[in-house]
Amino acid sequence: MKNIAVLGSTGSIGRQTLEIVSAHSEEFSVRLLTCNNNIELLAKQIEKFNPEYAVVCNREAFENILKEDIQVKLLYGEKGILEALENIDVDIAVNALVGISGMKPTRRSIELGADIALANKETLVVAGRLIMDDAEKMGVDILPVDSEHNAILQCLNGEKKESLKKIILTASGGPLRGMSQKDLKNVTVDDALAHPNWKMGNKITIDSATMMNKGFEVLEAKWLFGVDFDKIKVIVHHQSIVHSMVEFQDGSVIAQMSNPDMKLPIGYALFKGERMPLGLVPLNLSKIGTLTFEDPDIEAFPCLEYAYEAGRIGGTYPVALNAANEILVDAFLRGTIGFTDIQNNIRDILDKHKSIQDPDYESIIEIDHNTRKLVIDKLRNR
Repeated sequence: MKNIAVLGSTGSIGRQTLEIVSAHSEEFSVRLLTCNNNIELLAKQIEKFNPEYAVVCNREAFENILKEDIQVKLLYGEKGILEALENIDVDIAVNALVGISGMKPTRRSIELGADIALANKETLVVAGRLIMDDAEKMGVDILPVDSEHNAILQCLNGEKKESLKKIILTASGGPLRGMSQKDLKNVTVDDALAHPNWKMGNKITIDSATMMNKGFEVLEAKWLFGVDFDKIKVIVHHQSIVHSMVEFQDGSVIAQMSNPDMKLPIGYALFKGERMPLGLVPLNLSKIGTLTFEDPDIEAFPCLEYAYEAGRIGGTYPVALNAANEILVDAFLRGTIGFTDIQNNIRDILDKHKSIQDPDYESIIEIDHNTRKLVIDKLRNR
């Protein structure tokens, strides 16, 4: 039986992870659950899975939870997550936290020898070199939960690295596919959250709408699979049936296909490549009929190109990119800026960023903090 920690257990990935764990209860023992503010669902999960620890990251939610009803060790915030990890034996840590908040728990889990089922792409966006080096040093696996990177992992299974020619990341195009820059100026929050294929959290759905999510996935792929950016191509495939592809030196292209359901990549990561029954709807290609592919519209959605640019320059450019994006997406969701203000302000932040080459974890945290403050001040003084 594998001991598992689910960081972000009340979000979409966390809930589906626990559904798989429940269906294969003989395989897993849940030791830690965390949430931001959904304490009602967390309480139900605690009752069902009986972990040793639970952590609430939102201060108000933590203060409001009825602690006498929680029969586990209850802790608060990032420090609580790190303390809990220190005090339990974990084989797999599922990191479904949002944003850079996932970096420290990923690092600590690796140091403690746990494999990482990683749904928190920002960890590799801002600290990919450090995280991958730490994982190699500790002999632990980083198992991608993103459907695209998990698809690449499956396509590369049994292949020699030197035979790889190109990674092809597919993108749905998000809810705003086909719109022009002029159209995008009038996009509402509801418009941007109406993803046609996937049910995800608000932040990642907005990132999908701007195509920043795909840009982050380019950066993630660079570190996960050790390839240059010139070998990573993005193509829009709005049906979300082909989750990604790999082109090889002999001209072959191997694709991983399934109906859009995150349980498949979660299960593949949890079972470390062993294909277990997950109760998913089988793929019916004759019913789907047609699969289409097109190049991304960089003019309308420049965030994808910003990510390539930040990755190629390196240093702390990806840190600044991520920090600015997190603040700006939050501002858009709160209705204080427009949709195209996200990309316009990111461009300005990258143009002004003074990078640190080969940053350590402390430098990454400092640049993240400074960039957030810069963006907040910029928005306040509009």
